[in-house]
This record gives sequence, structure tokens and C-alpha cells, in this order.
Amino acid sequence: MVLKVNEIFTSLQGESSFAGLPCLFIRLTGCNLRCGWCDTKYAYDEGRDYSGMELVGLINDSNIKLVEFTGGEPLLQKEELIRIIGDVDQEKTILIETNGSISLEGLPERVLTIADYKLKGSGEGGSFLEKNMGFLRKKDEIKFVLKDFSDYNEMRECYMKYDLGSKCGVLVSKIWNAELSDGEIAEAILKDRLNVRYQIQLHKYIWKDEKGR
Repeated sequence: MVLKVNEIFTSLQGESSFAGLPCLFIRLTGCNLRCGWCDTKYAYDEGRDYSGMELVGLINDSNIKLVEFTGGEPLLQKEELIRIIGDVDQEKTILIETNGSISLEGLPERVLTIADYKLKGSGEGGSFLEKNMGFLRKKDEIKFVLKDFSDYNEMRECYMKYDLGSKCGVLVSKIWNAELSDGEIAEAILKDRLNVRYQIQLHKYIWKDEKGR
């Protein structure tokens, strides 16, 4: 049982309802998408193999209670990841951040999923696997990253179509060089009465583009 891992580091969780909490990040190697503003292109191919025993020991020995598997795209190594999670201390909270293009079916009940719905502005619009909407639970979160108002409108349409406000947590943020401001997005959310959490990328606010943060 082996996972190819790009990097392992401790930081503050930068996004989601867990933002601000210390988190052990395990970034897996490989991604099936090529988003226009990806800031972890180094994870496409770089990495080394870790045995399941090695990873589980590292996680269980850490005093950090929040653990996130990210990428790249962690579900490209889904079967191995599921087996490893099964051996992780039950006191740990496990997050999986995925691009939503691979089925969420079969993930352990204890896992909290953060699914990134790729909008057209990312260059990977239409990649979200529609049946994944049926696998999202109340404790899970779906994330929308906006480039412009076209992306905002697409997010709103998706929100309404799937009644996301009552299905799971909904996260909205923007890219750093977006064509709309935080204030404009906030006003639009309030005007449209969307039950979403607007967020900034806390880790970028603190550390900019420093690797391993």
C-alpha cells in the first residue's frame, strides 16, 4: 500500500469552515485537470512514494488534530487513500479536498469532503461529475472560485439548481487577480440571498505564494 506524495507540511487551514485552525497537509502527486490559475503545478509530477505504515505513523504521531489530503487530485489514488485513512487515529478529523471530477462514492463516513466546482473561468468548466452532488452530505462543503461575474452567475445557477444551501456547506472565493472585488461579491451574495460562506485564502494573505504554506 503506497501513496505518491508531493509534500507534507503543517500550516493554518486557509479555507473552508476550518479556516484558521492548525492543519497537517498531505499533498498527493498528480492531477487530471489543468486550471488556468493553479498555484501547485509542481504537484503534477513531483513526489516520492510513502508506504501506508509510514504515512499513518506520521499522522498519528502528530499533535495536529486536523489532517487534509489535497493535491494535485488526491482521488487519483483513491483506493490506497481509503485504506490508509482506515488506520488513522479516530480522534483525527480528516478532510479531502478534491476537484470534483472523480466519484466521491465509497469515501469513509468519517471523511469531510471539500469539492471544488470548476467554473468556466478556470478553463476546466464542466469537469464536475454531476452524480457527486448526490454524495455530498450536510457536513461536506462545495467550493466555487470566481474570476468574474460570469463565474458568479454560473455559481448562482448551480446553487439554485441543486438547492446547495440546504444540501451542504457552500464556499465562495475569488482568484487574486479577479475582475470583481470582494465588496462586489459580498453585495451580490446579499442581494441574491445565498446561504454561502464568503472567504479569502487566509494562507495567501499571510504567506503569499510561499511553498509549503
